[in-house]
Amino acid sequence: MTTQFWEKNREINATLTYLLFNPVRRRLLLCRSKLRVASGREAAIQDISPLIHHGWLLFRKHLLPLLCLISFFVVLQLNSFAPAVAQLPPQPRQEIRGVWLSGNDFSIFRNRSKVQAAMSQLQQLNFNTVYPVVWNDGYTQYPSAIMQKMGVPFFFKGADGQDVIADIINQAHKQGLLAIPWFEFGFMVPLTSELASQHPDWLTQKLDGTQTSISAAGEVAWLNPFYPEVQKFITELVMEVITQYDADGVQFDDNTSLPVDFGYDKYTISLYTQETGNPPPPNPQAQAWIKWRADKITAFMVDLHQTVKARKPNAIFSVAPNYYDFAYKLQLQDWLNWVRLGIVDELVMQVYRNDLESFIAQISRPEILETKQVIPTGIGIMAGLRNRPVSISQIQSQVEAVQQRGLGIGFFYYESLWDIASEPVAQRQSAFAELFPNPALRDISQNTPRKPTFDTISLPLYPKPSLGQRIRGYFLEVAIAGGQPRRILLDTGSAGLRVPKEFLGNTPIRRTGQNIREVLSDGTILEGELVYTSVRFGLLPTAEPVPVQVVTNRQCTAQKPNCSAKSGVPFSGIVGVNYFEKSLPYNPLRKLPGNLSNGFIVIGNGGSNNNGSLILGLSANNQAGFKMAVWSKQSEINDVPGNRWDSQLSKVCLTIAGSSAKNPCNGKMITDTGTINGLTEFKSASTAGKLKPGVLGSANAVKVAINGIFDYSLIPGTRDGFNRCNLSISPQAELTIFVNPGIAFFDKYDVLFDQVNGRQGFRSRR
Repeated sequence: MTTQFWEKNREINATLTYLLFNPVRRRLLLCRSKLRVASGREAAIQDISPLIHHGWLLFRKHLLPLLCLISFFVVLQLNSFAPAVAQLPPQPRQEIRGVWLSGNDFSIFRNRSKVQAAMSQLQQLNFNTVYPVVWNDGYTQYPSAIMQKMGVPFFFKGADGQDVIADIINQAHKQGLLAIPWFEFGFMVPLTSELASQHPDWLTQKLDGTQTSISAAGEVAWLNPFYPEVQKFITELVMEVITQYDADGVQFDDNTSLPVDFGYDKYTISLYTQETGNPPPPNPQAQAWIKWRADKITAFMVDLHQTVKARKPNAIFSVAPNYYDFAYKLQLQDWLNWVRLGIVDELVMQVYRNDLESFIAQISRPEILETKQVIPTGIGIMAGLRNRPVSISQIQSQVEAVQQRGLGIGFFYYESLWDIASEPVAQRQSAFAELFPNPALRDISQNTPRKPTFDTISLPLYPKPSLGQRIRGYFLEVAIAGGQPRRILLDTGSAGLRVPKEFLGNTPIRRTGQNIREVLSDGTILEGELVYTSVRFGLLPTAEPVPVQVVTNRQCTAQKPNCSAKSGVPFSGIVGVNYFEKSLPYNPLRKLPGNLSNGFIVIGNGGSNNNGSLILGLSANNQAGFKMAVWSKQSEINDVPGNRWDSQLSKVCLTIAGSSAKNPCNGKMITDTGTINGLTEFKSASTAGKLKPGVLGSANAVKVAINGIFDYSLIPGTRDGFNRCNLSISPQAELTIFVNPGIAFFDKYDVLFDQVNGRQGFRSRR
């Protein structure tokens, strides 16, 4: 305890030192800098500097005893009231001190000696990150096999024929700087570029058919971010950089987006109509239309993040957007959602403004305050342009405002730091030295996988699949191996993700060579290889690749020759979310990140054509109102993570009018969204009494209950998926009485599945 006491005393001391002394020190340094600018005479500075230094020493000398006394009593309080320890500020995140190396800087960086000098200078000034541009104006700034194959020329060799990007990364690393290649243009290309000319179908357009907009780069066209070939192209470029260079990550600009007026090309109109049932509205700023397009870009970024991390887990996935209202509403770039989903490792928001009050307003926005709590967050500051230099005093005041708020910095761009400025180079460099008086090293080994910042999320359950037809079901949107999202049957009665091979995208899969076989309740046999690959539910990716059965053959069992395989209807896939796995593949929800893997709730649509909901991640709030039944725990099996539970509920009371089953309460039951019609199975014909196997009639009212948990009743009819109920007698059955009420049960009850505690909850919808 004594050791902990003094350790804590040192921590508080350090914190108070920073809070009390750092602002004063910074003010003194700023004062010295302003005097230097005002006087322009080095001799004057030499006269003033000793006075400032002496004042600083006196300030520390007289306040130090008070500091120690304050920290002593603070620690006493912290040890007296343990919960207060949680109020200590968290350890500071790695501070971003970066600079963009733009296309304007190419004349400098094509020269090896200048690259070496630049990286050395940045290191001496305590910068820690460089962002060299690799994708700009429809060209790569590095020799790209992908672009060469497309016939796009390469213009950016170094003075000695060297690879400029390789040289920058190598020299940066020698100086201890991170090098994060920057995809500046994102989906933006000149209309006259070779890429746009060769692939006109890759471009999107406005409602009036025009294909260009005016940007900071001039008049540009936009690659369609929803088009699979465009997504494949951008992904391949990113992975080429990650694979070809020892880069510390990749950065995506505000142009990894789409202006809100675009999206009226034939492909996007067809896709939107197919998914929503309506064509896009003529108003490009209609909220649902904005959200649909923004979500599609987000889905692409989620898949891209998974692909990058699969190749290099510690790579920094960096984003440099505009402020959020502008980014989302005008550029369809929902970067705050990207942060919340856990796919962004650092953020540098561009705030290029001269007015300090306006600048401060932007860097104090709630989304920045939220973001800096979870990842390194910086502000992009304009250091100047060739035709519009920025004074060092403006830079100093903006840097001070940023640092006061605990944020990092990225300067745009290298040449304007001191080479194209109104002040002399030495004066600018001296001022930058005072901005970062101490080193702040960064290390990507600490860049561990992130989790979403939310504990629960609701995903829509659609009433129709993407492929084939089904009388009734709940369909979850799933993207597999970076493929297009497909609406796949949610099956609470089985475990594992099983899809046709055409559902897979271009992301690499890990093949096992193991051919597996699954028999469905209707007698359909699914056969296909077990593979491991990335999966995304809606916008939510799994934390790691999950096992998937790629179905290549379907047939019927001899006992049930009229199964779904015989119907000729294409297989729409199954995502089994039961926790009673017998073998691989397992329930893929087990691999959701953080709290989202602890269970889920199915909320039906009441038999309407509206969407239901799948709530992922159980919390105290969303469990309110549920009455719980207990599952039986099962032994672990190889390669299945987490707890396994027998999802068949016990002590089920069953009454069927006209049968001998008169509320014996010794039955078992499963809740199953994958079964269209209800089923009751008796082991003995005597239990059925006078009833014969087959479809129950309206005189055979069914009542299923667990005392104190739920009480479900149904008048059987002939409407599939709603009131049709079958009776089966099977002497070979393991259970005396087994009940599967089918999908209609979810019309009357919300059902909760708790894989941590082994419980199933029921909440009446009446």
